[in-house]
Amino acid sequence: MITSPSGYAFVASAGAIRRPLADLTRADFIGQDGRVADEAEFRARVAETAGHKRDVAKLHRVQTRMSVSTPWGGSQTAVVYAEGVVAHMTSGHGGFHLSTERNAKVHPLLRKDMPWYEEDCEWAIVAVSFPDLFTAYERSTAEKIIRNTWPDAWEKIHGRSLAEGESWAKDRRVFDQRYAADYIVMSAILSDQRPGMTEVVAKIGGGEERRFLVASDEYAVRGRFGFVIDLARHAEYDGPSSLIGWRSRGDGS
Repeated sequence: MITSPSGYAFVASAGAIRRPLADLTRADFIGQDGRVADEAEFRARVAETAGHKRDVAKLHRVQTRMSVSTPWGGSQTAVVYAEGVVAHMTSGHGGFHLSTERNAKVHPLLRKDMPWYEEDCEWAIVAVSFPDLFTAYERSTAEKIIRNTWPDAWEKIHGRSLAEGESWAKDRRVFDQRYAADYIVMSAILSDQRPGMTEVVAKIGGGEERRFLVASDEYAVRGRFGFVIDLARHAEYDGPSSLIGWRSRGDGS
């Protein structure tokens, strides 16, 4: 667990290091695997990663090379998960290819006509369709991706509605519908003119932009989909701007 200069902690990796752990510095580590809140979360993450690696070893996936054209370019590396389930990597992207027989077993609400499933999100469709080919960690991650990306399909497949907080995409849709007639902040900056206030630019949909002043403490705890202006509490502002785009107008409007 590495602590950054700004104070947050994250998981990092190092290889071929023979010095004592206490002697290692930040420069000895490469990359990172997401933030962790504390030591307990770090230990849980490490245990999860170790379990995943053990599970992968038991699956006996075969790495090879195939002369295959993919939607993302020529395949450079391929990993055979099982007959008819192959992951391909290209110079820039990658994903899974399913045979006709395998693709026919994918749930109709998730199945694609072209049996290519890209590596960012669509791989999760392959994982939930053939769970025996994936680790417990991968299956858990895939389940979350399906809920967050295709909530309508997930609800129909499982026969229940997703509650608030269970699906990013569904929560975003609810937010957009609930505040369709409200001003949503598009950009913000700490005000040079009004200490303790944040100057924001907000608009309704594709409408005209308006500026407001919001207490910085209040703006700091905004929701994950944006800050909603309350016209009864947040004062519209037409004074000198701290925002470069507005400052350049020079007329304070």
